Amino acid sequence: MSRNYSRAAAEGVRKRRRRNSILISAAAVAVIVVLLATEQVALLYLIATVGVAVLLIIVALSDLHGTPTAAVAAANVGEDSAAIADRVARPAATTAAAVAGTPARRPKRRTRR
Repeated sequence: MSRNYSRAAAEGVRKRRRRNSILISAAAVAVIVVLLATEQVALLYLIATVGVAVLLIIVALSDLHGTPTAAVAAANVGEDSAAIADRVARPAATTAAAVAGTPARRPKRRTRR
């Protein structure tokens, strides 16, 4: 019973977030159309510049989880170039876990319904 309720609650949250995203996008489009119609290009340019600056700050401060640290990345570069110079075949690391040196996690099992 609680499993079904939590699944329904999660779907409700997803629908609400999707609806809010669509409403915010529609409001942004309406503001842009009004600014273009009233020929307020300077204000539109200012809003676009501030928006790009905020986006860059958010990306700069975001936590890029799962990326190797600089020391690990530098160590891997040296090992790869030595292997290439010696013509030693070495399998490439394909996942972030393999690059970071941690064992890969097993995939989640599907639950029966």
